[in-house]
Amino acid sequence: MLGNVWQWTADWYGSYQAIAQGEPSGPASGTQRVLRGGSWSRYPGGVRASGRYGGLPEDRGNGTGVRCVGN
Repeated sequence: MLGNVWQWTADWYGSYQAIAQGEPSGPASGTQRVLRGGSWSRYPGGVRASGRYGGLPEDRGNGTGVRCVGN
């Protein structure tokens, strides 16, 4: 599912803790949400699951979207 659009997540954007974690999470609150995965407009080497950056929740664009997942 990588490379189509950046995927919005529910996590707030911020630095991870310095210790190794299996499933790291960011801060409990913030102003920017995490976008992951890269998009069609990204260079191929930058399209990866670990790719992340922060964006304001009200931001919109043709390179961002969502992926619905179930439990």
